[in-house]
Amino acid sequence: MLHGKRILLIVSGGIAAYKSLELVRRLRERGAAVRCVLTRGGSQFVTPLSLAALSEDKVYTELFSLTDEAEMGHIQLSRDADLLIVAPATADILAKMAHGQADDLASTVLLATDKDVMVAPAMNVRMWEHAATQANLETLRQRGVHVVGPEEGDMACGEYGLGRLSEPDDIADAVSNFFQSSAPLSGRRALVTSGPTHEPIDPVRYIANRSSGRQGHAIAVALASRGAATTLISGPTSLPDPPGVTVVRVESARDMLAACEAALPADVAVCAAAVADWRVAEMASEKLKKNGAGPPALEMAENPDILASLAAASNTRPGLVIGFAAETEQVVEHASAKRERKGCDWILANDVSPETGTFGGADNTIHLVSADGVEDWPRMTKADVANRLADRIAKTLETNE
Repeated sequence: MLHGKRILLIVSGGIAAYKSLELVRRLRERGAAVRCVLTRGGSQFVTPLSLAALSEDKVYTELFSLTDEAEMGHIQLSRDADLLIVAPATADILAKMAHGQADDLASTVLLATDKDVMVAPAMNVRMWEHAATQANLETLRQRGVHVVGPEEGDMACGEYGLGRLSEPDDIADAVSNFFQSSAPLSGRRALVTSGPTHEPIDPVRYIANRSSGRQGHAIAVALASRGAATTLISGPTSLPDPPGVTVVRVESARDMLAACEAALPADVAVCAAAVADWRVAEMASEKLKKNGAGPPALEMAENPDILASLAAASNTRPGLVIGFAAETEQVVEHASAKRERKGCDWILANDVSPETGTFGGADNTIHLVSADGVEDWPRMTKADVANRLADRIAKTLETNE
């Protein structure tokens, strides 16, 4: 599961470059974001348009492009990914990597990166067996470069032997295994709630709030990308189900509580859903009509407290229980009181006043409240909040073992 991972795919020259198109598809199916660098030789076999259409991102080809240098620069491009993959990796680009040559965008990016690099060699069997190629590969292995393949088989040149590019599925498997082996939450179980709840008034009306579910969904993705077996309990949202996450869709607060209890045990529970505090005690069996006598009297009942219930669970309490406090004033003060009242470990307090744009927006400003005090985070995207929280969770669970 590669959701949230950023891959920079470098496509060098060689007939096997056509397989790079399928590799982009396979990586994206697993949830990765893929950006491509295409060498001049690679463009003889596949087009920038094909790679751009499949990656849904710009394809980079030229080192001396003033527009690209102004927008990103080859240094930023080299460091903005979680993993760089060279597929196919020709004898030429392997030699450049081994000797630190940087005469085009691809080789410059590879020399400038501080991230892990994976290569999938593809070349004629004689080129593969040549002492220079093998020496270059040994040099790269000693530097920590990961090598996938090549495979044995028939070649476009008519010869047979080692040198065929590994199949896209096999390369994608190697990428998944790479991230899984270093996943800090591997073997952990996570429970995340997200979105609003809808509390029915009658068959067509309900009580709800403005939560989009973006923060909760982003947290589920971040935990899953770090290896956790993640269950997302989502109220009604327009967001798609994140790949690699078990999604349970619910409507009301009572439905959400039941789904959370069914998902236990878990190592960590993050209650990011904006659960309605109140519901109508008795839902009307038919649509309520205006009859000239004024609005109907709705008797209200208090909804179950999901966060407090999880924190108070005797035998199934997660090792780390985290809640959110969506406030419009005295944000930290109210959140601190809520953490004490609910019995949870952390509260992530955020200001949801209309002028902040937090509800339904892309950004969030978090204050992490724990027994150790208050940690103020800068305003950042909800995805960045999720990643920062997931890293904090992984570190805390490891420390508490």
